[in-house]
Amino acid sequence: MEPDNSHSDDPEKPFRKVTRKTSSFVQYSAIGFQMLATIGLGVWGGIKLDEWQGNQKPIWTLVLSLVAIGSSLYLFIRSLPKQP
Repeated sequence: MEPDNSHSDDPEKPFRKVTRKTSSFVQYSAIGFQMLATIGLGVWGGIKLDEWQGNQKPIWTLVLSLVAIGSSLYLFIRSLPKQP
């Protein structure tokens, strides 16, 4: 008797699906951490500049935090997969 080959499904197919989902989760969480680090460095740098210059108003903190937010959004949009 020959083995039944009617089940041509790949036994590793569920694992590939999980791996793809895990891969995208890791990719987007890495982007989130990159955004967090970029914005955090901008705010920290602004605070240090304001302390160094003795500013009464946090001008550098506002400017550098907005620049960091803009640049992190730019990097996020560039990292998105391109749709055909």
